[in-house]
Amino acid sequence: MTIAVNKMVTLSYTLRSNNNEGDIIEQTSTDNPLKFVFGIGNMLPMFESNLIGLKQGEDFEMQLKAEEAYGETDPNAIVELDKSLFVVDGVFDEERFSIGSQIPMQTSDGQRLNGIVEGIEDDKLKMNFNHPLAGVDLHFTGNIIEVRDATEEELAPAMGCGCGSSGCEPEDDCSSQGCGSGCDC
Repeated sequence: MTIAVNKMVTLSYTLRSNNNEGDIIEQTSTDNPLKFVFGIGNMLPMFESNLIGLKQGEDFEMQLKAEEAYGETDPNAIVELDKSLFVVDGVFDEERFSIGSQIPMQTSDGQRLNGIVEGIEDDKLKMNFNHPLAGVDLHFTGNIIEVRDATEEELAPAMGCGCGSSGCEPEDDCSSQGCGSGCDC
């Protein structure tokens, strides 16, 4: 079976920065592989593009330029914030907010994002909200362990609320939409 949309893909890989000799960023194995439904938007588009058509047992190698992966580093995503924003009960937690710490935050409109502390001054914190791999070319080598049809349960997260329509609400009656079993509206 070949890799195509709605197939469950299991693979092992080594991810390095820049090229085949770069530092190892991440590594999976046959004991702890990566499993994902192909083509539903959970993986980098260029990563998937390089896998389409491969079969179980095949090896792969690919290079993704930074702009094809997590983008270039955006200097506007590096900001200085008042240290007072992070004071709780009159105390600034020096251990939690140390250089290199990843801090989950939320924008004023509710978007969740992670910031990495890059600098600490008397009254300011320098935070980087770029993806940790922004500006990094990625080099993958790996092996396709298994390719099979995804089950309905595996496909359900891609179907919004289970109706095949991303716009339905929990109170909606899905029976009129013909979604069949497994509808969780």
